[in-house]
Amino acid sequence: MANTDNEQSANVNASGWRERLTRGVAIPALPLALNNDGSWSQQHQRALVRYYYDAGAGGLAVGVHSTQFEIREPKHGLYQPVLELAAATLDDWGADASFVRIAGICGGTAQAMSEVETANSLGYHAGLLSLAALKDADEGEMLTHCREVAAAMPVVGFYLQPAVGGRVLSYEFWRKFFEIEGVVAVKMAPFNRYQTWDVVRAVMDAGRDDVTLYTGNDDNIIADLLTPYCHQGATRRIAGGLLGQWAVWTEKAVGILDQIHAIGAGPIDPLWLQRNAQLTDANAVVFDAANGFAGCIPGIMEVLRRQGLVPSIRCLDEAEKLSLGQSEELDRVIAAYPWLVDDDFVAQHLDRWLA
Repeated sequence: MANTDNEQSANVNASGWRERLTRGVAIPALPLALNNDGSWSQQHQRALVRYYYDAGAGGLAVGVHSTQFEIREPKHGLYQPVLELAAATLDDWGADASFVRIAGICGGTAQAMSEVETANSLGYHAGLLSLAALKDADEGEMLTHCREVAAAMPVVGFYLQPAVGGRVLSYEFWRKFFEIEGVVAVKMAPFNRYQTWDVVRAVMDAGRDDVTLYTGNDDNIIADLLTPYCHQGATRRIAGGLLGQWAVWTEKAVGILDQIHAIGAGPIDPLWLQRNAQLTDANAVVFDAANGFAGCIPGIMEVLRRQGLVPSIRCLDEAEKLSLGQSEELDRVIAAYPWLVDDDFVAQHLDRWLA
């Protein structure tokens, strides 16, 4: 059975995870490790979790887009096994109780509540709530869905770009969404500055200083993290990133976030604007922006495969493959931007992670 209100309150306040989430951390979106024949490689799945932890990530999102939504299909039946393996690996690897564990929550209300029950039973702290399945619902129906989920588990809101299954949501939706007590954070990933600002303004207008802002805008990561959002005499900042892009080169991503936190309200070196453009260029290749993100997951997997962290770029949907020229473009950005690449760090620890 899903948590009661008292149990949820304890979940929000226990173990320090909420304080860590509020402080702002790097949260990679966990990819699914498959062998060439499509079977699940638990060895490499564990290696990925260990990699993210040792790279300094402050949390992990499991069962999200990068983990492949198809894990929920009965013919695969991997939603609970992947969440369970990730949680057990973190426990065995020595992750402390404040390491933020986020489970992807999808589907209509019945499916979402079932996934909440699974995530709660495995010790996940919050659910990243996808509304893609409700794309034909009106905003009132979507808010009712959000309230029901948030009554059972702390919720991280999710503004997903339309190009990969999301929809445009109004300022009014977000303003009402932030009235839901169980909302603890929001991942803004519309890949659109106007829509990102809608969310920031809505959370400020709602007076929710306790809701933490996370960027999911893989096309504007550094600029999002550097920007002070000022509105009606108040200022908010995006505290961290919950990103598919940070599923690769994670050790460097953690360093980027740490350096930006150190800047605070101080002057910004123009070098950061250069780095923002370079990271966006690299992300365009990894996510295959030139082809409508068709090769997004294979692009992530190819970076990890080259490092030895996964055995293949195979996806559950065999039609998902690298786009024509994407591999060559990866060669280009890896050579052009060595400051982004953590190959040496991975090579140093890979055998231990795979053991």
